[in-house]
Amino acid sequence: MMKVTATVLVSILLAKETYSFAPSNSLQQHQTSTIPKHAFLMATSPDSNNNFDSQEDSTTTTSSIDRRSLFTQTAYFVATATATAGSLLTPTSAQAATPKPTETKQQTIVVAGATGQTGRRILERLAGQPGLTVVGGVRNIDKASKTLAESSTVVRGAMVQKVGSVDTAGVGLKRIDVVEDSVDVIAASLAGATGLVIATGFIPGNPLKMNAEAHKVDNIGTIRLIDAAKKAGVQKVVMVSSILTNGRNWGQEKSPGFVITNAFGQVLDEKIIAENYLRASGLDYTIVRPGGLKAKPPTGALKISGEDTLNSGEISRDLVADVCVASLTDVKAKNQVLEIIEDDGTAPKVFNGLNM
Repeated sequence: MMKVTATVLVSILLAKETYSFAPSNSLQQHQTSTIPKHAFLMATSPDSNNNFDSQEDSTTTTSSIDRRSLFTQTAYFVATATATAGSLLTPTSAQAATPKPTETKQQTIVVAGATGQTGRRILERLAGQPGLTVVGGVRNIDKASKTLAESSTVVRGAMVQKVGSVDTAGVGLKRIDVVEDSVDVIAASLAGATGLVIATGFIPGNPLKMNAEAHKVDNIGTIRLIDAAKKAGVQKVVMVSSILTNGRNWGQEKSPGFVITNAFGQVLDEKIIAENYLRASGLDYTIVRPGGLKAKPPTGALKISGEDTLNSGEISRDLVADVCVASLTDVKAKNQVLEIIEDDGTAPKVFNGLNM
């Protein structure tokens, strides 16, 4: 604490300037004390807030104050000034305390469709990032635990898939079945999640059932996930969709890519409904529309295009996973539709969203 001596007091009393005491550790504000010239003549009865300026209109002349009165008033002022200066120059307990670091909420990301070829790649990339809690949303936890840990070639419906193993050491698994589970049940699985990646999609199989399956998964099931995300308080949703989902609205309904892909369960028509639902949900979203999906590593550079601009081209699932992970945190991807293919220096191939 600064000690106010008589010499200091005289300097203060005779000063023509206004002094401002600003403790260096103040929180963007300065505590200020102003003491006007000849303040000792105005200290007859300081108010409860030690506001010396408030007494300026009741100045007492020196001729009306005897020496004893002046001595008494000066002594009173010394005590008051000492206390005031001390309170200004000494940090308060709140100021002196070491600021607590800002607490950052633990980020928890759920990947729905985690056992799929794209979903498992997203899961693996997220699991390798520090400070994240990663959850794989799967239909069967026991089965998923085994299949994620294995590298194999499997037949899924009409497709043959080569899948690599995923290190699930830092990954939790929760049941999320967009066909069987209700919004409330899915929301319970999403409780505490800050981000959700939707990598679900129907698996082409029986031609007589494909339309119904695509409708249940890529339309109704995805909408159910979006509703559950809102209910659970999820902040960001990244949805894996497809180029040409909106093909009918920009003259592409007869393009080879649209015709070939939509022949599988009218899947593009189902996906666009879910896309539009997400866009109208009020959630922070990014819709990733890849071209034809390849299981092989990328051979060309990533090409990102605007909404409703690509009608052909292919891309490695590795790049799709990279874009999805980046979209969770990149502010430039907020409420955007990203169409992506590989640019390998050759003309884009006819799009087939089911190409492996």
